[in-house]
Amino acid sequence: MNHAASDAPNQAASAGLQPPPDGLLRGASLFLDFDGTLVEIASRPDGVAVDQRLRALILRLGERLDGRMAVVSGRPADTIAEYLGTGFAISGSHGLEMRWADGRRDAPDRPDGLVEAVARLRRFADEHAGMLVEEKPYGVGLHFREAEGDRAEAAAREISERLAGETGMQLQAGKKVFELRAAGADKGEAIAAFMASAPFAGHTPLFLGDDKTDEHGFAVVRDQGGAGVLVGEPRETAARYRLDGVNETLAWLEIAAEAV
Repeated sequence: MNHAASDAPNQAASAGLQPPPDGLLRGASLFLDFDGTLVEIASRPDGVAVDQRLRALILRLGERLDGRMAVVSGRPADTIAEYLGTGFAISGSHGLEMRWADGRRDAPDRPDGLVEAVARLRRFADEHAGMLVEEKPYGVGLHFREAEGDRAEAAAREISERLAGETGMQLQAGKKVFELRAAGADKGEAIAAFMASAPFAGHTPLFLGDDKTDEHGFAVVRDQGGAGVLVGEPRETAARYRLDGVNETLAWLEIAAEAV
């Protein structure tokens, strides 16, 4: 699936972006990032908190939108289902995993270099305090949020870039993490795939996300006549609207769901 526009999103500074209007979900297909959008980013991947308020909100959004809601995350699809439940569409692993609400699933083979990359990164983490390795079905993340010192990011980048070159895996940078994963997809492609099928097709796409990895999704929904909503501090972005953080996002989603 080719989305040239998503490879180089036309980004602009988001300092002047306004919050989305309350009625934006009417006639929309809604796509939601997870970490930093629906839950606060934790120092460790397993440290996020999901309460009943969020689970109820996800259920209500799916009902109000007649199933036109999906979570599009860098986490594995099964992990999202464990946190939020089932009955809605999920794309995991940055677009590599597609899981529809009716149970259909699509995913690639595990990358050949993954086992070696995990082993090398675990040895690296053992030698560098505060580094954490997160193994995923189709990739591995090296987190340095708990590492001290200015050189932590540089060291994490250096080993990740070296392994990307040696294994042929794709290197992707996120918030305090470098991830090696199977190539061939991104969040924008996942959204486009959902938008080409029922029940999403024929509706206006809306995507809420916080990280630079969400920019491909912002570009795709923009190119399909929809809008992106950046969650968090202003930065260069292809999004049209902005919300200050997770709390503001959940509050807006609750109001917007009632306005549908």
